This record gives sequence, C-alpha cells and structure tokens, in this order.
Amino acid sequence: MNRGKNGLIVSFLALPLGLYSVFVLFPYCAAMLFAFTRWSGLSSVIRFNGLNNFIKLYNDEKFWHALSHNAIALVILPPITLGLALFFAFLFTQGTRFARFFRIAFFFPQVLSVVIVAVVWSFIYHPTVGLLNASIQAIGIKGLTSFPWLGDSRTVFGAVLGVVIWQSVGFYMVLFVAGMGSIPADYYEAARIDGASPWVMFWSVTVPLLWDTIRTAIIFIAIAAMDLFGIVLVMTNGTGGPSRAADVVPTYLFSTAFSDGNFGYASAMGLVLLVLVLVLSIVSLRFTARESFEY
Repeated sequence: MNRGKNGLIVSFLALPLGLYSVFVLFPYCAAMLFAFTRWSGLSSVIRFNGLNNFIKLYNDEKFWHALSHNAIALVILPPITLGLALFFAFLFTQGTRFARFFRIAFFFPQVLSVVIVAVVWSFIYHPTVGLLNASIQAIGIKGLTSFPWLGDSRTVFGAVLGVVIWQSVGFYMVLFVAGMGSIPADYYEAARIDGASPWVMFWSVTVPLLWDTIRTAIIFIAIAAMDLFGIVLVMTNGTGGPSRAADVVPTYLFSTAFSDGNFGYASAMGLVLLVLVLVLSIVSLRFTARESFEY
C-alpha cells in the first residue's frame, strides 16, 4: 500500500521538481559560478577571474550609489506602507460604510502589472499633460505647474517610491484584514466594557494579536525594497533617472549585463545582493521576534 502511495507522490512531483531544478536551481548555481569569471554573456570563452569581480565591486562607486537607494527604500517603505495598511485595515473592520468597496478599490492596484502601473504613473507625472501638475495648477500653486517629476534628480526617486507605496498598501491591508478577522470579538468587547477607546484597542489588542502577520509583512516589504527593478526600469526608461538618481542595484546589474556585456561582474553583483537579502531576512526575523499570543 505504501509503495503504491510513494510511487504516486513521486509521479506527481517529478515534473514540477524537474522544471524547478532546470529553470530555477540550475540558473542560481550557474550565476554563482559566473560571479567568479570574466564572461561577456555571448562568448564561448569563460575565464576564471577569482575574487577580482568582488574587489572591483567594493571600489565601484556606481554600485554603492545604487545600493544607497535600496537602503533609502528600506528605511522609507516599511513604516509608511505598513502604517497606512494597518490604519486602513483597522478602519475597514470597524463597521465603516462601503468597507467592502474600499477594500476592493485599495487592493486593485496590486492585481495590475508593474509595467502598467509604471506607464500610467509616468503619464500622471508628465510635466505638461500629467494629472499631477494639472491638479497643482487647479489648486493655484505656482512654480510647480510644469515640474518634471521624473526628470529632476531631486524628485525622481521619491516619485518612484510614492508609486510603490500606492501599489503595495492594498496588498498589506488585505493581509492585515484577514489577520484581524481571526481575532475573537470577545477581546474588543471586553476592552469596550473597560472603557478603552478605538486607539487604545488598536495598540493594546489588535497590534499584539496581529504581530505574527505584521512580522511577515515586514519581511515581504524589506525584500521588495531591495528589488524595485521593474518599477524603476520602466519609469526611468532604463536609465535610472537623471544622473542615475533612481538607480537601484537590480537596474545597475541589468545595465551591466545587457548594456555593458559584462555578465561575470553582473553575476557577482547578484550574488552580493542575494547575501544581503538573506542577512536582512535573518536580522528582521531576529529583531521582530516576540512572544506569540494564542487565542
């Protein structure tokens, strides 16, 4: 009986595991090997380069410039995105009118392709026909009526982060709504009887009982902050913005590999980014660990 069961399991898993190995595990392992080589990506000649790629990376100002933008995103995105998501999730679980409609409306940007979102917001930020400058002009604010939000090194990265927050809030809001829905109503009823205000109930009841979900969300948003490839690539037309003011490590990696034809160096960049994400995940899990409440 067990033999037949094991054979059935193997037959179902063989194809997906094979595809995963060929299209995921093998490229990962190959990229790790290419990180120690000098290779153009098209040539059949692959030369071993030792640690030279990593030494070059350590002295590469463009890499550190791009990494600094990921670090800025890592500082800005989690508190703003998760803070807004928690606020709206709590608001829409307190009997707010049209709460279901607002949940769908807030989540809708998440189901859109990153490319579509980037293109739409590129038109919104357009200096002459964009909705943002038109709204500023309608309000009567002078000096910003034709401002190039994506064409100015001072604002381009902030504009990109604004789009990322706009698209991400709905996903985390739904995540928190699901977590709040599993909290027994008795806790809130007891808090109301004790005279707790909605604000006190949020911090003293909702947040502690929702902490495992918040912890997961922190990991997700932190990993997303180390990426930002698609949104930056499309909104800056692959240039990283003026003076590469919105460049992040994945976009610099992309241009190094496909524009400069230096796949070995790009692979080294990718390996360093992988290690940074792993360390970031471990540190996040360590510093967000708390005693779990069972209910």
